[in-house]
Amino acid sequence: MSHKNIVIRTLFTAALAAGFSVLLAVAVAAETAMPQDESGAMLSDETYLMRHPFNRPARLTPQERLGRMIFFDKDLSYNGNQSCAACHAPEAGWTGPTSLVNAHGSVYEGSIPGRFGNRKPPSSAYATQSPVLYYEPAEDLFIGGNFWDGRATGEKLGNPAADQAQGPFLNSQEQALAAPVDVVGRICTGMYANMFLKVCGNQACDQANVDYAYDCVGLAVAAYEASPEVNQFSSKFDAVMAGREKFNKKEKAGFKLFTGRGKCSLCHIVEGIGGSPALLTDYTFDNLGVPKNPENPFYGELDVNPQGADWIDLGLGEFLLGRPDYAAYADANYGKQKVPTLRNVDKRPYPGFVKDFGHNGYFKSLKRIVHFYNTRDVLPQCPADMTDGQAELANCWPKPEVALNVNTGELGNLGLTDAEENAIVEFMETLSDGYKAR
Repeated sequence: MSHKNIVIRTLFTAALAAGFSVLLAVAVAAETAMPQDESGAMLSDETYLMRHPFNRPARLTPQERLGRMIFFDKDLSYNGNQSCAACHAPEAGWTGPTSLVNAHGSVYEGSIPGRFGNRKPPSSAYATQSPVLYYEPAEDLFIGGNFWDGRATGEKLGNPAADQAQGPFLNSQEQALAAPVDVVGRICTGMYANMFLKVCGNQACDQANVDYAYDCVGLAVAAYEASPEVNQFSSKFDAVMAGREKFNKKEKAGFKLFTGRGKCSLCHIVEGIGGSPALLTDYTFDNLGVPKNPENPFYGELDVNPQGADWIDLGLGEFLLGRPDYAAYADANYGKQKVPTLRNVDKRPYPGFVKDFGHNGYFKSLKRIVHFYNTRDVLPQCPADMTDGQAELANCWPKPEVALNVNTGELGNLGLTDAEENAIVEFMETLSDGYKAR
């Protein structure tokens, strides 16, 4: 069975198994980054969000509505200043919402000033379809899980998105609460405590039930992330696939390249599963040979990262090494990171907003990362501390952060022209939700 067929079979099984029971809604605005109107004038967050389609709540179940409240609740952090949306904002495609951060280190500051994670935020949309992490011997690869390194396996709650949702609340570099009781306690004394009890049960706020209640938190957030408000399937690509719209000439050429000589669809699958829309990922892991991001602020956090700038992100392999049942597979997976969905890959709140790409945000434009895929093994090697913009000007690429297990069969020397690279970018711009026919 081919790699693609194995993945499609797996995702179909996961889709059948997925499902959450579900409560009451309040529209809670996410944080935006430097919003502007068409003339470039600055807008207040409130004015911007009133104009923005995501702020119109979809029909949500009770569990999804609870998850929405939790997702946008800044009080669920050490200093009461950071919600899930601080790193996963709707207007930025459910990833990092601050243009200045994306333009440089790409890693977001946590609730405690001066503390940073070590990778850019992945999209929280289209993540709930990922299956529980498992090894596929026929292809010698791992499939599923969440986080870039797959450590939210889904083995605890039966859903990687639910396992992942529990992580940032207790991560000292992110929302930084000390224990599940702190998260549950703030919910139980907050403005939606009654909603929490209705969804999770009348005993959910009893201290003896903290572990159960915290699991309910994770499942509620995952339910919201699986809702039609988050997974909208409302892009131009979806309209084309449904026969309601047509690609323009460049988009059509880009789609042909994406599924052909560009080899993009080998991992970013464009076929749907069992009649469902395409997810634009296969939920596997890959080492693309991405260079280190020299501006990653994690290098300066010597109290938690004593290696400083010498720290290497070993990705999935490092996680596997800590698992006795998977440790034998660690070497073959060093440097591999989760294949992200390309849905909303270009979604941004205003035209000048910078989005970043790659697990560490090294690339600051879709054009540059496509050019990297095309020429990684063709151009000469830059100094390791060059940014992607500097590398573009020098016509070179820095060495991979992890030289082991680099994928040389599907990228690196694709032989595409500049116009063909641009066409692929133009196709990927059709993957943003909220498309309206002109």
